[in-house]
Amino acid sequence: MNTLSSLNSKISVKHNDDYSKEHQHCLEFIDVARITFVGLAILGSWLGLWKNFAQFDVIGLVATLIGGYPIFREAFHNLASRRMTMELSMTIALAGALVIGEFFTALVIVFFVLVAEMLEGLTVSRGRNAIEDLLDLLPRNALVHRDGKTEEVPATELQIGDIVIIKPGARIPVDGVVVSGNSFVDQAAITGESLPVEKVSGTQVYAGTINQSGALEFRVTGVGRNTAFGKIVEAVEQAEKSRAPIQKMADRLAGYLVYFALACAALTFLITRDTRSTISVIIVAGACGIAAGTPLAILGAIGRAARNGAIIKGGRYLEALSTVDTVVLDKTGTLTLGTPQVVGITPCPGVLKQALLEAAAVAEQPSEHPLGKAILDKANEMSLSIVEPQQFKYDPGKGISCSVNKEEIIVGNRALFAERNIDVSQLDGSSNYLTEVLVARRGRFLGSIQIADVLRPEAAKAVTALRQMDIRSILLTGDSESIGNAIGKKLGIDEVGTELLPNQKLDRIKVLLKQGKKVAMVGDGINDAPALMQASVGVAMGSGTDVARESANVLLLGNDLLKFVETLKIARRCHRIIMTNFIGTLTVDGIGVGLAAFGLLNPLLAAFIHVSSELVFILNSARLLPTSKASSL
Repeated sequence: MNTLSSLNSKISVKHNDDYSKEHQHCLEFIDVARITFVGLAILGSWLGLWKNFAQFDVIGLVATLIGGYPIFREAFHNLASRRMTMELSMTIALAGALVIGEFFTALVIVFFVLVAEMLEGLTVSRGRNAIEDLLDLLPRNALVHRDGKTEEVPATELQIGDIVIIKPGARIPVDGVVVSGNSFVDQAAITGESLPVEKVSGTQVYAGTINQSGALEFRVTGVGRNTAFGKIVEAVEQAEKSRAPIQKMADRLAGYLVYFALACAALTFLITRDTRSTISVIIVAGACGIAAGTPLAILGAIGRAARNGAIIKGGRYLEALSTVDTVVLDKTGTLTLGTPQVVGITPCPGVLKQALLEAAAVAEQPSEHPLGKAILDKANEMSLSIVEPQQFKYDPGKGISCSVNKEEIIVGNRALFAERNIDVSQLDGSSNYLTEVLVARRGRFLGSIQIADVLRPEAAKAVTALRQMDIRSILLTGDSESIGNAIGKKLGIDEVGTELLPNQKLDRIKVLLKQGKKVAMVGDGINDAPALMQASVGVAMGSGTDVARESANVLLLGNDLLKFVETLKIARRCHRIIMTNFIGTLTVDGIGVGLAAFGLLNPLLAAFIHVSSELVFILNSARLLPTSKASSL
């Protein structure tokens, strides 16, 4: 049986692992108790409850050891694994404070650090809870129509091809295509669309979205990780595991800052012989804001992009997006809808549009050509009655001839009409990015039908937004020069390459990369797969082929190019936040160490600066996280 596999096992773990939650609550209670104990010791000292100096020494030592246990334990593990971290330097500072009898100072430092770590944990857990919040969006059961009867089954048992019934107000458990019914679906959690989307027969529905008004029946097309919802869950998981190059740099920088603090402390002691200043130097320098803030920013950015309908498959691709300066766009299915549509009907004088379209539709009825399908769709839209033709003949590259009631109908291009000596002098010149289909009946020219692969409604706005971000746009297409240049001019694309085979598109990408460009390639077809894999970042349209989606590093769920632009903005914002944390940490540490070395910072003030700066940088990263469970991803 084809079930929801690993995704469902994760859901099961979430709903049944009560022991894990109780254990976590227990740890949180211990942390609160530890902070409370240290706080009471500090308060008692401040109020003068420990008037006897020796008595306070004992209480201060015990409270420091108990409160600082998490710091000491982490320092020991890091020392055993030969890693230099802030916990190790903080342990050295605390030990120095205790040796010189600064018990009150040691207690305050421990208190600051414990409170900071608890607040940091609460902030970071918002990101880690994103997966659990997502899983709450899936219903546990589904109403399925099988073997002529309707029954409720666990969502984990749904299979590809099942017919699922969704009532108003219910959440959709898996991906599918509507087979009957009409309704509006709130799919903001998946595609980021603010308004409900109408669903009719043939339209796509996504797992985790909410059916609003009417009942729907849909055929299951994706389960588990093969759903749009599953890909979002996987993206959030990978965000926690992935280590972007900038994150590795953050880890290295954190280690270097510890060495820097210890070296400065040693130098301070050698010059001043002031133990308090030496301890202050060790305490004030901190890199926790970088070490914790960097992965938090990456997690938040990938989660925010997923909520907006773009799945980024790892932190390194998020970082690559932040540096993109050139976007290469495919035409069909990317800038256009990928399906030819009738955009104009031009009859000759005395000929009705209906008569022109009806003649063309009769001839195209047996045809499987995409242009013929566009004509038939338009005829159905106008409710025209179409009869079966006789003596159907298709002349490749030219057109169709057939007969109806002994009347010959010819549909094709100018070459075919020239062969048949049919006068088309009344024909106006058509736009160079439209395809014209000429129609004649009984040797008389009836007029022409204009067909085009319609541009996506957001394509022009997306290209304009790229230009405003100083990103160069390039169109690479296999279409003719006239069509490619006309579309490029209409959209305002910076450069156009036409009549290109897949390997030629790949070569163009390689040239751009050799020029030092950071290239994002956006495409949807099998022919785009090589270029998608070669580019700095490959971006696939959600409606594209499986090969394109698997080859890409970013997947657009809603086929909206503006979502890609928004993803670029999120990536750039993430990079700015991380670099702000880097620069801020280096500045605070540099100034703090200098002040402490000259005796202008006592250990208490040094601890306050360390903790407050750390929290500021972590909260700066947390700005990228979803703001609430309801809106999460």
